[in-house]
Amino acid sequence: MERTMTLRRRKVIEALIGYAFIAPTMLGFIVFLAIPMLVGISLMFFHWSMFKPPEFVGLENIQAFLQDPRVLTVYKTTFGMAFGLIISNLTLGLGIALLLNAKMPGVLSGFFRAAYFFPTVVSTVVVAVIWQFLLNKDLGLVNYYLGLLGVDRINWLLSSTWSPIAVIITDTWKNVGFYALIFLGGLKNIPRDYYEAAEVDGATTLHKFRYITMPLLTPTMLFLIITSTIGAMQIFGQSFILTGGGPGDATRTIVMYIYESGIRSFRVGYGAVLSVSLLLVIVGMTTLQFILSRRYIHYQ
Repeated sequence: MERTMTLRRRKVIEALIGYAFIAPTMLGFIVFLAIPMLVGISLMFFHWSMFKPPEFVGLENIQAFLQDPRVLTVYKTTFGMAFGLIISNLTLGLGIALLLNAKMPGVLSGFFRAAYFFPTVVSTVVVAVIWQFLLNKDLGLVNYYLGLLGVDRINWLLSSTWSPIAVIITDTWKNVGFYALIFLGGLKNIPRDYYEAAEVDGATTLHKFRYITMPLLTPTMLFLIITSTIGAMQIFGQSFILTGGGPGDATRTIVMYIYESGIRSFRVGYGAVLSVSLLLVIVGMTTLQFILSRRYIHYQ
């Protein structure tokens, strides 16, 4: 009996210690995520300009959302740029990771890893300002070097065709190092024995990449696809600073539209509806990716 009580007491103490360790994280989640999310959802049913008390309006904000023609335009822009960002970051990230995974002196390898990762820790504002200068039509270095190749000056920031590409280039330059290092970690986790066995069987480099590297990188790929999708759907800083969302709505993302509606125009209730719509879109896309991943994920 005494032994049973001692075991129970020990389990209770272990449980309390566990709860004590997770308490700060849970408290942060409740205060900074759960409560603001519930408040945001409730604001969908109110008019609030931040200068007067909220006024309950029922489904009026949702009706305005469904009748707003700009919502579809902004979402099309967001999806288009998100697709470009996901493809460019994953493709270039994998390519850089394969180069970094090649045999080279340790010092050189460390230098290249730091060099590629450095833009990731630089402020988005700083990166956008730098690229705003580089992509300037008349004074930018990009057009200068393109001119040496006989290419006419491109109006990167004021063209509805080129401005989304300018945003994609800027964001890719900033974040591709993160993708490269994650891919590199995935490559390092692939047992060398698989490659040696394939070489004994006469497999070429292309065969090893197709039948060993890519299948065993799929868990890493899934992680990066999901994180890149979430990040790309929330892009704001690059568009806001580089182009201001223009020309027209060519680079206006849904997060920019939320900011303009909820903060600039003081339509907090409508901004809450836009925010919830983005949440539902991201949750839907993430769920779909998990469902589809069952067909191509290989763990060994």
